[in-house]
Order: sequence, then C-alpha cells, then structure tokens
Amino acid sequence: MSARTVEWTAPRTPGTGAPEAEGLRERKKRLMRQQLSDTATQMFMERGFDAVRVTEIAEACGVSEKTVFNYFPTKESLILDRLESTMASLRAGLAQAGLSPVQAALRILDRELGAMASWLAAQDDPALAGAMIRRFGTLIRATPSLRAYQSDMMDQFTAVAAAILAERAGMSPDDPEPQITATALLGLWRIQFRGLRRYLDGARTPAQVHSAVTADVHRAAQLIDTGLSSFAGEIGEQLPVPPLSNGRDSHHAVEA
Repeated sequence: MSARTVEWTAPRTPGTGAPEAEGLRERKKRLMRQQLSDTATQMFMERGFDAVRVTEIAEACGVSEKTVFNYFPTKESLILDRLESTMASLRAGLAQAGLSPVQAALRILDRELGAMASWLAAQDDPALAGAMIRRFGTLIRATPSLRAYQSDMMDQFTAVAAAILAERAGMSPDDPEPQITATALLGLWRIQFRGLRRYLDGARTPAQVHSAVTADVHRAAQLIDTGLSSFAGEIGEQLPVPPLSNGRDSHHAVEA
C-alpha cells in the first residue's frame, strides 16, 4: 500500500492519471515523475522531510540529482506535486460559462474526495490507509518549509481564480469582488482537509468518511453561495448548491 497522499488533494491511485493518447516518451516521463514522488514521499514519511536529502531520493531511483530537479523545481514539490492537478482543474472549472464559482469548486472537490474514498475502499485495511493519510497531514503541518510551500500555492490559486472570475465579470482582478470570491472559494479546500483529519478516525468506512466530509463542505458552500449571489449575477446564471438530505447520505459516496 502506497503512503502517497496529499492533504490538499486525492492520492494518485493505481491505473489512473494516464492520458488516453499518451505516447511512449510521455509515458516514461510520467512514470519517472511518479516514481520520484512516491519514493520521496515514502522516505519523508519514514524519516521526516528535513532529514532526507534530494541526492538520497535520486540514488534510490537510480537517477542523478539533476534529473530530480528536471522534474520537480523544489524539494517541497516532490511531495506536494498533486497541487498542479488541482490548479489545472480550477482553471478549467472556473472558466466554464454558465457555472457559478461555488458549483465549479464543488465539482472539483467532489472528484478529489471521491478519488480518495475509492482509493481507501480498495485497500486491504482502509483504517490503516486512513491513518497514513492523517500522518501525511501531520508531516505537512509539522514542517515549516512544506507549510510555506502550501501557503504559497494557495496564494497562486487565489490569484488565478480572481483573474478568471474578473475576466468573466468584466472587472479587474484587483477589484474586491473577484478577490473575496477567490479567497472564499479556496477556503472550501481547507474545510475539506480539516474534515478528512476529523473523520478519518478508523471508525468510519470510506463511504461514511466521504459523506461526512461532503456534508461539511456543502455547509460551508451554502454560506458562501448566499454571500456571492450578487457577484454571481455578474458572471452568469447562478447555479444552486446541491442540497444534502441529512448530512449523512450522499449519492456520490463510495461503498466500502
């Protein structure tokens, strides 16, 4: 079982993530990138982020240190590489005409959470896998450089979101409306990771974790959606946040 998971997004699961029309060269590059990240994450989890040198990761993968930095610009990006996928999803989702900012964010979050729940359900011991996810989050919070990297990425996400929303509304990205909208939307990711820390307690099934986290995210989204109603009118038709019947059931929940 891989220890690879990210507080910010879902873990990469076996058999996923490969483009449909991927060539041999692209496949080799993707697999090398995955090997470097997986190896680094395992070593960081075992020994601590600061105790592992990039040269050790390179040696473990049979490549040079230069090769590692050809794939990852910083040591921190080795373990938080899935942030790039979230960025791409955010760009595409927020630019989609006719979709409200909250609805776009919820779709991305649901895909990420659903992938994680599916991965958990596929493990021989989902409780142990959940504990590993919690340990990963603890590693991030306990390492100043990783916290700083994640915070910097959050700022980049907010800037990208503000720019897209401002363009749709015919405003400047520096205007208060797109700025506060972007900040509020990115706060939903924080709600999702905190929910994972709260509900990955070993007592809940993956489906129950999915449902409980989703309920928390939707509660926060309802509040944001109400506050953003006037701005949403500037960028297109507002789409309502899907209701949850009782906070426990979700038709997206993955059966354990």
